[in-house]
Amino acid sequence: MDCIFCKIANGEIPSTKVYEDDKMLAFRDLDPQAPVHILMIPKEHIASADDLTEENAQIVAHIFTVAKKIAAAEGLTNGYRIVNNCGEDGGQTVKHLHFHLLGGRSMAWPPG
Repeated sequence: MDCIFCKIANGEIPSTKVYEDDKMLAFRDLDPQAPVHILMIPKEHIASADDLTEENAQIVAHIFTVAKKIAAAEGLTNGYRIVNNCGEDGGQTVKHLHFHLLGGRSMAWPPG
């Protein structure tokens, strides 16, 4: 499989890791959109939120539980945003389920 996030999770491509366990990896985004911009990915390849099933959906709960810890460790005491893009029209550019943890500044809505 030619998935950049799988290669990062497998250590084939270097990343600036923030957190890692047997289920997920969190690392700093190379093109940050906020002072803190961390990508959180499952180690198992799941193409998008549309590919979640009852068998693999528990990874989302795990990622969100870890996100809270990462946000605290990053000093995001005034809040943060977690974003998932799903599909082409949703802005998903890497076909591997991932969540953006953004913080360190006031987050406007709509994003931009």
